[in-house]
Amino acid sequence: MSLIEILQDLVAKVPELLQPVIVAAAGAIPFIEGEGGVAIGIIGGIHPVVAAVAAAVGNFLCVAALVLLSSGARNAVVTRHRAKAAARAGAADGGETVLMTAPAEDGSRSATRKAKFQRAYERYGVPGVSLLGPLLLPTHFTATMLAASGVGKTRILIWQALAIIAWTTLTALIISGVLGAVG
Repeated sequence: MSLIEILQDLVAKVPELLQPVIVAAAGAIPFIEGEGGVAIGIIGGIHPVVAAVAAAVGNFLCVAALVLLSSGARNAVVTRHRAKAAARAGAADGGETVLMTAPAEDGSRSATRKAKFQRAYERYGVPGVSLLGPLLLPTHFTATMLAASGVGKTRILIWQALAIIAWTTLTALIISGVLGAVG
């Protein structure tokens, strides 16, 4: 049984009041996100609007937490790097040479994702990466990479919210239409 089947089964078994909570939790999971969460909710029997709101909220809350954590981590690293650079500059006056090299690309999945993100970011900017992000990478990764690259938290969160709402709504409309046509 897959994770999606487990979540759909759970939605069907819990009381109606808790069903949106399960859908929100599903929306917070990378690769399931708002789109998968709304599908789980609608197929599990929740009203499409309730499922869409719950999935989008779950997805956005997780993305917001990741953006805040990534941004904070980036600020700490940049601050520490600047302090070390200032210390090295002072030591360099004493004749010490400082050599900085870029990390090597290792060809891993992480490096591939970073390269894909970088190409999309250079081409489309924050709005494009956020809105088209679900076609390339999960919003969790996209938002984290935007924060790590120094984009402002507010800007990321606004565009991610718009993207999450748009994709979750589109998915809800498609699933509702298909189920309406079949049923």
